[in-house]
Order: sequence, then structure tokens, then C-alpha cells
Amino acid sequence: MSGPRFLLHFAPKTRAFRILWLLEELGASCALIQHDLDAGTQKTPEFLAINPDGKLPVLEDRGPDGDWSGVVVTESLAICAYLDELHPGRLSPPPGSRDRALYQTMMAYGAGVLEPALADKAFPRAAPPPPRALGWPDFATAVARIERQIGTSGGPFLLGQALSTADVLIGSTLQWVTAWGLLTPSSVTASYLAALEARPALASARAREAARA
Repeated sequence: MSGPRFLLHFAPKTRAFRILWLLEELGASCALIQHDLDAGTQKTPEFLAINPDGKLPVLEDRGPDGDWSGVVVTESLAICAYLDELHPGRLSPPPGSRDRALYQTMMAYGAGVLEPALADKAFPRAAPPPPRALGWPDFATAVARIERQIGTSGGPFLLGQALSTADVLIGSTLQWVTAWGLLTPSSVTASYLAALEARPALASARAREAARA
């Protein structure tokens, strides 16, 4: 096959970074297709044909022999789960194991609870919604659950000693909110973020991102 299997539609300082980080953790090579969000390259007819929502990240999979066409995965959670399935056992408990349920819960929690709660914190509503209207708690409550999970597992990661794909999803969000000043990390979160910072794959992903900034 000529060239890498994966094509990642990418822009610096976006959710596409977490996919780049995951690919580095998995040792899976990819080519980056650069987008300029200010110029609106993600809204062109060519890109909308790939992702009608006109947003990043998007992963194109050329297949193991490079002969696939039109195989596209969108949404961070779906891309992370897809890559996880292609690299079984690397960054997740195997299906059928007792830890798989917790792993999948944390995967969904990052995208379906933590990020919506963050949006509510960053962009407060004019009035509180009815209690039964939302399927997620406030941001502080969501972070507290993550911290309890780290404590229960013994750390340093969500499932214990081994990094999982769920850490890439949740950890990247906590990295952002800390950098933006929206979260003052507790000792638990600070230790968690430090463990993530020590990952060589994170440094490699950041170097690739910096080269594109």
C-alpha cells in the first residue's frame, strides 16, 4: 500500500487532536489533511460530501491494502471506538471481560456527559432547564464522578495502571478546560493530568500539531 492507511482531517486546537493522539498511542500512521476553520475549508462542497455536518474530526480509512474508498468515520467517540476495534486489546479490556462494561461506560461518559456539561459551563443558559430535561449533570458533578473512578481504580488512569482509549477522550477534555481556566484541578485531577502528560505519544502528537499550527 502506498502511503498510510488512515487520513485524518485535522485542524490544530480542535477535537481532531485527540484522534491524532490516539493514533500515536496505537502506533498507527496517518496522513493529516489540514483544514483552516477561519477560512471555512470544512464547509466546502467537497468536504460536506465527506461529512455533511461540516466539522472535524473525520477519519478516512483506506483499508489494510489501501483499496478502500469512501470509508469514513465521524464523531470523536465513533472514531475512537472504530480505531479501538481495529487494534484489539491495545487500549481497552477485551470484549467479554469484567472491565469492558466500565470501559464502555467511561467512553460514553466523555462524549455524552462531560462535554455537554462543559458546554453548559462555558455557555450558561439564561435560566436553568427543568430537572428532567437534560441527560447529564452539571460540570462539577461530572468531574467528581471521574475523580471517584480514578480513586476507585487506584489510578493513575480511569481503569487503573493501564491507559485506555477512554482516557484519551476524557483526558483531552480535562486538559482543555484546565488550559482555558475553566477548571482548577484537584489533587486527583492534577495527578491524572500529570500521568497523561508523561505519555510519549502525547508529546509526539503535540509535535505534529505544532508543525501544522
